[in-house]
Amino acid sequence: MEQTLAAWLVPALTLVVGIAVGFLLARLAPNAAPGRTQRQMDEMQARFEAYQNEVVTHFNTTASLVKKLTQSYQDVQEHLSDGANRLALDELTRQRLLATLNNAENAEKRERLTPPKNYEMPKDYAPKNDGPGMLDESYGLKK
Repeated sequence: MEQTLAAWLVPALTLVVGIAVGFLLARLAPNAAPGRTQRQMDEMQARFEAYQNEVVTHFNTTASLVKKLTQSYQDVQEHLSDGANRLALDELTRQRLLATLNNAENAEKRERLTPPKNYEMPKDYAPKNDGPGMLDESYGLKK
């Protein structure tokens, strides 16, 4: 009978220990996963904020450079106007230079060229008086 009790006691004890270990692992595992998930979320949030800061910096720099470009353009335009006033020998030349500068500022878009109204597609053969042209389908064929 002692052997039968030992034969039942060892598997039963192993089953109880396995259940206890499984229960402890089940309680610890869900607590570990949210910590890891929260850490990943924090990392993603930090990367997103860094990206946002980089985008804001990029557009601020772009706006600053465009402002400098506009100011440089205005400075060049002013320089050309002053040069036209100082260097033009006569009043007519001065007026023409200033008019050209002002027209360049207010220039409208140029109209596109349109094809002629009597536009004819090119022919794929060269007509001849004494027979079909070289590219005609019937060229070189004997009747």
